[in-house]
Amino acid sequence: MAVTNRLYLCTTALFLGLALLLSGPALSFAQTQEPDVMPLPEPRTPLSEGKHNALGFEVMINNFGFGIGGHYSRVLGPFTELTFETGITGIRDVSEQTYTDPFFGQQIIPNKYNRAMAFPFMAGIKKRFFARKISDNFRFFAAASGGPVLAFVYPYFNDSNGNGFRDNFVVNGIRRSESVNDFFSGWKDGETKWGVAGEFKVGVDIGENFSKLTTVEFGYYFYYFDEGIQMMEPYRPVINNQGQYVLRPDGTFEREPFFDAQKYYGTPQITLTFGGMW
Repeated sequence: MAVTNRLYLCTTALFLGLALLLSGPALSFAQTQEPDVMPLPEPRTPLSEGKHNALGFEVMINNFGFGIGGHYSRVLGPFTELTFETGITGIRDVSEQTYTDPFFGQQIIPNKYNRAMAFPFMAGIKKRFFARKISDNFRFFAAASGGPVLAFVYPYFNDSNGNGFRDNFVVNGIRRSESVNDFFSGWKDGETKWGVAGEFKVGVDIGENFSKLTTVEFGYYFYYFDEGIQMMEPYRPVINNQGQYVLRPDGTFEREPFFDAQKYYGTPQITLTFGGMW
């Protein structure tokens, strides 16, 4: 009985040893071999989702104030779109400063001569980047656009004597004052000017659902008018060494050049877009 047990134990040990000996290289190979890298899925695009057009409503914030607009896009390729934009924004000189009367709430911008609103009509290209490195719900892009712009320019105040600056003085005990127009006044005396508009920007389209369009953009926006826009007062009254206004024999103010007409207007801009694709 004891011999049988010893024979059983020796046989078991022999089989275990052979099993370990044969499996050793395989186990060692399995421990050192790395699994194959799984390929990343192809990025989703408007074309892969069956979308060829986009329409959006835009809200713009820049140094000129607020603006609104809209855009239409046509998909040209997996990561490229042709864009068309229009809207309405303000135009202002960068030196403008607004002061508010604490008693009556009236706002005054010293030396301002005209107000202006711009209506740009631009076409451009939008290109998506890093499509295979950034998730499809955060689609990074860069874009550039340009085209004509129509500016409507109208008086900031009622320059009744046409001297090129706002009369708001007391001379020889007599006050000479010209009233400031509100935003909707003075339109009948306005004029239009054509220029060129352009924009360079980067942004992201946010969301997994391509049917809904939510976009945040950061860019630089500019206008150029060959004739220039007289945004600030072209003249100012001459003051003598005694601090008094110099009058001509006919009682009008002696004047001297002040601000030139400005041709170029540029500003950083943030744009929020809400819309959809189909």
